[in-house]
Amino acid sequence: MDSLWDGNHTAVTGFILLGLTDDPILKAVLFMIILCIYLVTVSGNLGTIILIRTSPQLHHPMYFFLSHLASADIAISTSVAPNMLENFLVQGNPISYHGCCTQLGSAAFFGTVECFLLAIMAYDRFVAICNPLLYSTKMTTQVCVQFLIVAYIAGFVNAFSFIISVYFLFFCGPNRVNHFFCDFAPLVELSCSDSRIPAVVPSFTCGFVIMCTVCVIIVSYMYILITILKMRSKEGRQKAFSTCSSHLTAVTLFYGTLTFTYVMPKSSYSTEQNKVVSVFYTVVIPMLNPIIYSLRNNDMKGALKRVLHKISIFLVKPAIL
Repeated sequence: MDSLWDGNHTAVTGFILLGLTDDPILKAVLFMIILCIYLVTVSGNLGTIILIRTSPQLHHPMYFFLSHLASADIAISTSVAPNMLENFLVQGNPISYHGCCTQLGSAAFFGTVECFLLAIMAYDRFVAICNPLLYSTKMTTQVCVQFLIVAYIAGFVNAFSFIISVYFLFFCGPNRVNHFFCDFAPLVELSCSDSRIPAVVPSFTCGFVIMCTVCVIIVSYMYILITILKMRSKEGRQKAFSTCSSHLTAVTLFYGTLTFTYVMPKSSYSTEQNKVVSVFYTVVIPMLNPIIYSLRNNDMKGALKRVLHKISIFLVKPAIL
C-alpha cells in the first residue's frame, strides 16, 4: 500500500481499483467488449465532428452544440475506458492519489458539460419550433459561444468541488476502491476523517447542475409539445417530432443513468449495480450518441450519404483510369 507516515496515522498516497470483476474469463470477455465499444466511441464521435465541420448544410447552432457533445463523449470515455481496460489485464490496478483526483475531476467536468449541452440543445429546439421567425436573431454565433462558455465554466466549478472535497478527505486505512474508476462515493467510504462536510459540497453542486438542466429541458419540451399540438398540418407535426426524437432519446438515456447513480438513495441499490450503471453513462452512452443522431436525424443522414457518395466517386475514378 502506497502511504506516508504522518503522526499517529498512515496517509494513503495511492489507490488500487478493484474493477468490475475478479473472474479471469469474464475479464477477458469484458476486455474485448469494452475495447470495441471504446474504439467505436472514438471513431463514431470523431466522425460526427468531422462530418459537421465539413458539411455546410450542418453549419447550424444545433449541430455546433452536437459537435461539442461528441467531443465531451470522447473525453468522458477516454477518462475512464483506458484505465478500465488496464484493470482487466493487471490484477489490482494501482493509481496515484493525484491521478485518482484527476480522473474524478475529468469525469465530473465533461459530465457537467454534457448536461449543459443537452439543456442548451433543448432550448435550441424550443426556439426553432416555437419561434422559428426569431431563430436566426436569438441563436446567433455570439449567443452560441456564450452558451458554450457557460457550460464549460459550470463544468470547471463542479469538477473543482469534487477535487477539492477529495483533498479535504484523509485516507489512512484500506486503499482498495471497489469500483473501476475513482468515483466519489467509493472514495468517501474509504476516508477515515469526518466526511460529512466534504461530501455535501459536491452533492450540492451536482444536484444543482442536474436540477437546472432538467428544468430547462422539461420547460422547453412542454412549450414544444404545446406548439406541436397546435399545428394543423400532420406533416408539420411529424417534422417537428423528428427533429426532437434523437435529442429526447439521448436525454432519456443520459439522465436516466445519472438519476439512478446520484439521485436515488444509496440503500436502494448495491455497489455492483452502481458499477453497471456507471459503465453505461461513462462508456456505453458516449458510443450510442453518434449512432442515435446518425440514424434518427434526417440532416445527419443526408450529409453522411453525400460524403459517402463523394468518397465512392473519388475511389471509383482511379479504377476507371
